[in-house]
Amino acid sequence: MTQSSQKSDFTDSLSRPIKVFSGTSNPDFAQEIAQCLGIEVGQARVNRFSDGEIRVEIDESVRGADVYVIQSTSTPVNDNLMEMLIMFDALKRASAGSISAVIPYFGYARQDRKAAPRAPISARLVTDLITAAGADRIISMELHAGQIQGFFNGPVDHLYASPIVTPHIKSLNLVNPIVVSPDAGGVERARTYAKHLNASLAIVDKRRSAPNVAEVMNVIGDVHGGDVVLVDDMIDTAGTICQAAKVLKERGAHTVLAVSTHPVLSGPAIQRLSESVIDQVIVTNTIPLNQDAKRCHKIKVLSVAPLFAEAIRRIHDLNSVSSLFD
Repeated sequence: MTQSSQKSDFTDSLSRPIKVFSGTSNPDFAQEIAQCLGIEVGQARVNRFSDGEIRVEIDESVRGADVYVIQSTSTPVNDNLMEMLIMFDALKRASAGSISAVIPYFGYARQDRKAAPRAPISARLVTDLITAAGADRIISMELHAGQIQGFFNGPVDHLYASPIVTPHIKSLNLVNPIVVSPDAGGVERARTYAKHLNASLAIVDKRRSAPNVAEVMNVIGDVHGGDVVLVDDMIDTAGTICQAAKVLKERGAHTVLAVSTHPVLSGPAIQRLSESVIDQVIVTNTIPLNQDAKRCHKIKVLSVAPLFAEAIRRIHDLNSVSSLFD
């Protein structure tokens, strides 16, 4: 069966309308999802008043439809977040049957607990805002902290990039793969990759003195002569991943690949990655790369839009999403 006929069968089999709308954070990603589903991106306009206030207009009927709004809360974080909330409100007032927040990269996820006295739990605040704006469901990928799923009172579909990333790593034909977590918090993620790659596991003992500042202390496990795959959920300023790679090379690693779902890449990240000992940086398109990142020869981008499209398809048809990752 051809791809076009598969798309046609999908759209013809719908028992209720489905619509995909996009904010301005990652329109290419939304377009790819819509193409995988065999539908068009919904007609919506997002612009600004002269003072910077966000204005959203939905230019087609959504009455009774299952609506999926695709928006990463990446840079500019607050603008993209507010834009998404206003779009939810517009759709709710237009009598959408259901509203699903498709947030490939969930911003503010690093503030998921009270790490210090009088500190906010910003991840909970954001989920409360999403609820208040009218979203019934959240679909996201590789949340920085899994407990964020519990901050939302509706369904949360937590997707993983491994079904897309693992085949690419296997295609590199690594001789002695060793999966390494750059900190203790990422061990579960690294263990999943190690299982799929039939690789051993190691951990970098990291001490953080301040946000975006990390000091690598030790490596737990043997990486000598190995092809190391450093796995993390995001690369922000790239300090952690570059320091870890340096230490792993010093411990005898043959090659070092860095895998990160979300390429935040702020501040000096691109320069650090370009000058680092990392051989390749594998990221996904949950966040669009800026021009500097696109010029970095070490960065390889893999698309997870088909995975999101399949999750949306299964949710809409009341089928299992978790079986995607079995």
